[in-house]
Amino acid sequence: MTNASPTFGGRLAAEFAAGHHLCAGIDPHEALLADWGVADDAAGAERMGRDVVAAAAGVAACVKPQIALFERFGSAGFAALERVFADAREAGLLVVADVKRGDIGSTFAAYANAWLMPGAPLEADAMTVVAYQGFESLAGAFTHVEHHGKGLFVLAATSNPEAREVQRAVRADGRTVAAAMVADAEAWNGAHEAARTAAGSTPDAVGSIGVVLGATLELADFGIETGERPAGPALPVLAPGFGHQGARIEDAHRIFGGIGQALLANESRSILRGGPTGLAIRIEERAAAIRTALEQ
Repeated sequence: MTNASPTFGGRLAAEFAAGHHLCAGIDPHEALLADWGVADDAAGAERMGRDVVAAAAGVAACVKPQIALFERFGSAGFAALERVFADAREAGLLVVADVKRGDIGSTFAAYANAWLMPGAPLEADAMTVVAYQGFESLAGAFTHVEHHGKGLFVLAATSNPEAREVQRAVRADGRTVAAAMVADAEAWNGAHEAARTAAGSTPDAVGSIGVVLGATLELADFGIETGERPAGPALPVLAPGFGHQGARIEDAHRIFGGIGQALLANESRSILRGGPTGLAIRIEERAAAIRTALEQ
């Protein structure tokens, strides 16, 4: 017996096989909207989002709207976001909702239903999440991952300086908080894949739960090993920091080592600055540079 719908990890693996590793950010900051020649409002954010989707389709692995920058416009912002998502679905482009939700019990389950439930107005393919209350606090989303082909990206090591104290803290089991997020995601993927295989499903090369690791960081400082990974599907790594923030995609193998086998390189300002003129060219150039660097 096989699963009726493809997994998020399986869809990512197909993008990687096609040479698509760029995650194109959609960040409608006021200054970037000015580059677009539009107002700092929901309509302007929608214009940016739909332009990026059109330019990224068939070139990038996914788009990642920064939800807070739509949410600031209230209901009009969410309506704009729905139309961006609809364009992405029509174009066959994966959407990672950058919502960074985290809570416990029924509250987190409600967040998961809002962003991952099939047919929901704001349905995305994956969402960013926070699991500092414990990895199992994400349980409300696991059903969507297991049965609806959805994905999660768990914050593990981020570039903001104020996060270092928490993420580098050592737990009672000897792991840093950041390393535990990585290990727990890998363990969940391994167990889920074993269950799928036992049920007759074709194994996936990539897991459906990934982590967020900043490309500007020294991962060893966070207790994260970058050597050989445990057996099982590759861990998806969503890596912000390339481009505008200073990390070079040419250094990806040094930065991530073995943990970067399923790397999504996120770029936002480097492709958004300049507005819609030349947008498709910038996305194509960055996608090609990322593909070349990761194939070496």
